[in-house]
Amino acid sequence: MPARRRGMKAGTNRGVLGCRSSLECEGGAMAIDEAVLDSLPAERLEVIGPKVRDGDILLCSAHDPFSRLIGWSTESPWSHVAIACRWGEEDRIMAFECVDRIGVHAVALDRFISQTSDGTTPYPGKIILARHDDITARRNKTEDDGLKPMVDFAIDHMGDRFSGVEIAKIGARIALGRLDHHMPKVFAAKDGFICSEYVAACLATLGIEIPWDGLGFIAPADIANDPKVRAIGRFETR
Repeated sequence: MPARRRGMKAGTNRGVLGCRSSLECEGGAMAIDEAVLDSLPAERLEVIGPKVRDGDILLCSAHDPFSRLIGWSTESPWSHVAIACRWGEEDRIMAFECVDRIGVHAVALDRFISQTSDGTTPYPGKIILARHDDITARRNKTEDDGLKPMVDFAIDHMGDRFSGVEIAKIGARIALGRLDHHMPKVFAAKDGFICSEYVAACLATLGIEIPWDGLGFIAPADIANDPKVRAIGRFETR
């Protein structure tokens, strides 16, 4: 039987922040353990908002029906993921995401942390602010933030809606993931993404590849388990 890769139940021996060794805990590679959902204190948007940088990752653990489906498929609490970017002269923080029934769109961060895409409020779960080391390195090496390819991709795909065929293919990818089957190319994402496939595609424009084993689909848990992704804080949802 193929090795499980998604949730933290597969025998990994990680500490509160996902350390797999003392070296990692001293500043080496890390991944985000689900324990941060309780160990990190929730911060109000006015406090955590100034910490948000373009390209940051918003990792969600929610309990609405579609989130439960993703959790069932991956055996992980991580159910949704989005990319944060600041928008326009107002410097407003937006969450770029791909959601069922809507497709790719952007929503203000204050709304993102207060309700689900179908309007469920208050937000039924927890949200972690995370950051990929390669984006930090890119930002440090260039005069600008070097993220234009990612931002262009995120914006260019806004409004992409799922056809019936794409929805069926997404369902097939979710089922294959739960059954630990490798994904046939015919089911691969094109313009109809699961949230994490959209985020992975955004990151790919910067040459950042999310590690995964080809089972089903790139899941929110794969992004959380990337050793280059670090937890920065936790939003106080409302």
